[in-house]
Amino acid sequence: MRRTLFCLVLGLSLVSCEETYLPKPPGYNRIDLPEHGFQSLSEGYPYTLEYSKHSQIEADSFNIEEEEWINLHYVDFGAKVHLTYKKIGNGVTFKKLSNDAFQLTAKHQIKAYGIQESVALTPEGYTGVIAELEGEVPTQFQFFVTDSTENFLRGALYFNTAMKNDSLAPVIEYIKVDMAHLMNSVKFQE
Repeated sequence: MRRTLFCLVLGLSLVSCEETYLPKPPGYNRIDLPEHGFQSLSEGYPYTLEYSKHSQIEADSFNIEEEEWINLHYVDFGAKVHLTYKKIGNGVTFKKLSNDAFQLTAKHQIKAYGIQESVALTPEGYTGVIAELEGEVPTQFQFFVTDSTENFLRGALYFNTAMKNDSLAPVIEYIKVDMAHLMNSVKFQE
């Protein structure tokens, strides 16, 4: 009887082990993105613009002397848009500022699969230059807006994570829409 019971248990365990194993495909965390909403930048800057309601204004800690430099901190996404402003004149030329912007973008050519640059005209008549970078780069979107005679505003998107950019793609695309709106809403003070 014991022998029969032992053979029955052994037989059942061997039969149950024949199920084929199928590996699960890789998965990504679900990222729920809020609807886009915008608010106006408060007074006290040489420019006005509309920025995302889902970001917070922070003073730039990199260059404290430049009070016009700010960060738009997307706390929920671990991202920041660094905005740097320069007044053209007194030895600061449009050519120097635009060359610096292009050189900062070009530094990412080592890791970038591609850089797509385009020129746009904002509703206020300002020139905007957009650089979209593809690949495992620390910044995926950069731009500048200028009237080319007095004002120059540059922006760059950075994440506080070392994650692969393909898993961040929905967030990158979401923030690109916010940045496009920001560019189109820029007005320089006279």
